[in-house]
Amino acid sequence: MSESVLLDPGSERDPAEREPHGLPVDLAGKTVGLLDISKPRGDVFLDEIARLLEAEGAAVARFKKPTFTRPAPTGLRQEIAEQCDLVLEGLAD
Repeated sequence: MSESVLLDPGSERDPAEREPHGLPVDLAGKTVGLLDISKPRGDVFLDEIARLLEAEGAAVARFKKPTFTRPAPTGLRQEIAEQCDLVLEGLAD
């Protein structure tokens, strides 16, 4: 039996042990946050993801980082956490 290892992309020097959250069986009635990190064409990718999620019955909330060179501001992360059941971050160039 193989073991999966998930890495936290944060910048923690001594990462905390965390149990991954389970994925929902159904997206209907869930709010999915889409975070655009402000790289070129990321919005194009997320537009298509939004269309697919909405077809599955999910509500979509869009967010955008001020710049891709820095982590999302604390206020933005809190807003996403308060409004969304799940979040996807869109990367593109």
